[in-house]
Amino acid sequence: MKRILITGGAGFIGSHLAEALVAEDKEVVVIDDLSTGALANIIGLRQRPNFRFVQASIRDAGALAQAMESVDFVYHLAAAVGVELVVKSPVYTIEDNVRGTEDVLAAAARAGSGVLVTSTSEVYGKSERDCFREDDDLLIGPPTFGRWSYACSKLLDEFLALAYYREKNLPVTVVRLFNTVGQRQTGRYGMVLPRFVQAAVRGEPITVYGDGIQSRCFCHVSDVVRALVKLPRQSQAVGQVFNIGSTEEVSIQELAQRVQALSASRSELRRVPYDEAYAKGFEDMRRRVPSIAKILQLIGWQPTINLNEILRLVIAEQRAGQTL
Repeated sequence: MKRILITGGAGFIGSHLAEALVAEDKEVVVIDDLSTGALANIIGLRQRPNFRFVQASIRDAGALAQAMESVDFVYHLAAAVGVELVVKSPVYTIEDNVRGTEDVLAAAARAGSGVLVTSTSEVYGKSERDCFREDDDLLIGPPTFGRWSYACSKLLDEFLALAYYREKNLPVTVVRLFNTVGQRQTGRYGMVLPRFVQAAVRGEPITVYGDGIQSRCFCHVSDVVRALVKLPRQSQAVGQVFNIGSTEEVSIQELAQRVQALSASRSELRRVPYDEAYAKGFEDMRRRVPSIAKILQLIGWQPTINLNEILRLVIAEQRAGQTL
């Protein structure tokens, strides 16, 4: 793996991954249309001789073919992201995720490049298990609730990726990310942690959607990048699905309270019903806790940064004047 392509590499996770790979003296090519990414995320990389940026959509066949030239491995991160975008633009979400992944896999197959496809914990749907494992049955909500379109689009990405592995012998690995957070993450598309921190630092109300009892696990982007870098180096990862996330569970109400306390904010906590925040009939997952036994066994990976430290880092970034 000397020459690597990252789709969506100007985004939050992609830019951190690009930095890690460039630091290892890999030749890194990033393709990103900047629809949700930002040039500011990769400004420090653009002066490096082993980094190249292509501003284009992965749906642009010519640009994708150019970016894929002589590439040994592809990290496919480009996707429609954020609950707000999913609810407001379901057609874009489905088409961008499914067709974009199809284009990337087809191009990688022609180039003979391995691929890591990033999926999401959303694919577990409404399952009420205490801990989600990669081989669990999945329980997705009905198509009349548009909230589940994102989960279905990413699940189809997984099926397609593994079909390329089985039918076309394309070396593919799928990872399901559980609430990756950290510096550079934007709150523009509804991501809860940067949204809470921004409100707390500004002294604005911290808005909790729903009853606040729903729980999540937040993993720092540097921990996630460690896993993304290491997994493709293991031949046993090919054709497999892996959870990547923290197992430190917290309710959204408690998350808001921790942000309030650690930022010494006077912001009030406010609750807004889902129907008011998004759309009538909006459904949410009550719990989202990963089993990381599979990735721990293969590469010895587990998170190293706890939630309070993550919050301190994100609060410090916001106070330094960087945009969330």
